[in-house]
Amino acid sequence: MSTSVSTAASTAVGRDAPLTLTEPTNQPLGLRDALGLWGNLGISLLLPVAAAFVILPGSPFGPTLLAIVVGAAIGSVLLGLGAAAGAREGAPAMVLMRGLLGRRISYLPTVLNLVQCVGWATFEIFIIAEAASRVLNAPTWPFLLGAGGLATLMALRPLRTVRVLARYAVWLALASVVYLFVRVLAQPLPEFTTAGATSFWTAVDVVIALPVSWFPLAADYTRHVRSGRSAFTGAALGYGAATVAFFMLGALALAAYGRGGLDVIDALLAVPLGAAAILILVLVEVDEAFANVYSTAVSAQNISPRLDRRLLALGVGALATTLAFTIDIVGYEPFLFLIGATFVPLVGVFVVAYYLVPRQGWDVSERAPARPWLLLPWAAGFVAYQLTLPTHFTDTFAGWTQWWLARQADLGISPTNGLSASLVSLVVAAVLTVVVCLPRILRGRRAGRGQEARRP
Repeated sequence: MSTSVSTAASTAVGRDAPLTLTEPTNQPLGLRDALGLWGNLGISLLLPVAAAFVILPGSPFGPTLLAIVVGAAIGSVLLGLGAAAGAREGAPAMVLMRGLLGRRISYLPTVLNLVQCVGWATFEIFIIAEAASRVLNAPTWPFLLGAGGLATLMALRPLRTVRVLARYAVWLALASVVYLFVRVLAQPLPEFTTAGATSFWTAVDVVIALPVSWFPLAADYTRHVRSGRSAFTGAALGYGAATVAFFMLGALALAAYGRGGLDVIDALLAVPLGAAAILILVLVEVDEAFANVYSTAVSAQNISPRLDRRLLALGVGALATTLAFTIDIVGYEPFLFLIGATFVPLVGVFVVAYYLVPRQGWDVSERAPARPWLLLPWAAGFVAYQLTLPTHFTDTFAGWTQWWLARQADLGISPTNGLSASLVSLVVAAVLTVVVCLPRILRGRRAGRGQEARRP
């Protein structure tokens, strides 16, 4: 049986996601489902916490909020382009990489994504448990077990989960967010006294990172959306709007209460009925852990197409929950950012190759030919990212950071250059992809002109 991903077949609403990669992909989801899913995924307690790193000196409604809007717009459009490709090809995200790099070379981003998804699932379970324990003043361990178990159960029936999120959870979350906004805006909002970002573009960089981090997962869900347009709109608008709202909420809470980091959650708990609102958001946060558990299982199927995603999800959920009990999540966080930095330039390579380079089709079969030359712009984009903003490690792996800082000094690049590492990396990767693919682009244009000349 062929393991190519088919877009054929049933759109019956009662069917869930296929169990293996050898089965046809059904597409029962519409625009409402896509908007609800990505709106929920954008509703995350990580964003108000991360808002501490986008703060710029001056008015809280000035450059800081502009940086949030600009970063969300750039990141969500890139996310939408990946989501649309998934709907058009009916293929999961890592299987789409076969069309870019070839089947076997696609294993490289797949392995990186497996590590990333397990790490972020662990991180989300930890954040959920930490927030819940603060709200209820209770031990953390029951919430670790509860969050991990619920996320795993959701991953067993992913399409049913998406529909529940779109129809119910999103409205509960929206009501909580509106209430918190009203309460925070009722407080005096003085200017920020400390800055979390060194420049406007470094603030933009933090915001871009959140939607782009979902690019290697987007098609895992939008392959079930009926059209590329609905997939693009749902991902870009749903996640983009939620990103703006939650970064703004974090920034406003910081201005109103003078808190930062996880203390933003403590500040929101001080709001009347804030505990109830935060509890709702904690419950909704489980969808982020679910998405990472499910995407780990689907990504693994790119390597072993016949594996049952339910068994994979059970194993991944158990692993992430165990790690949440044992791992130093703060120490592990730089590794997650480093892996994320490897995917930023891959986004640039993919967008150019998929949308700009003429092609007969996007080959996601087991026979997809290798394209090792596209590793060059990917690697160059990663180097550009590190030269702009090296991933910050301490203790054992501090040598990584020091090595890149030394290369910055060799090239005369200031460590406080104020540039967006994500944008620099994207531009370098995209431009080099155009250069590498230029012969194909030119041949496609000549072929197009020839066809026009032959028309009567």
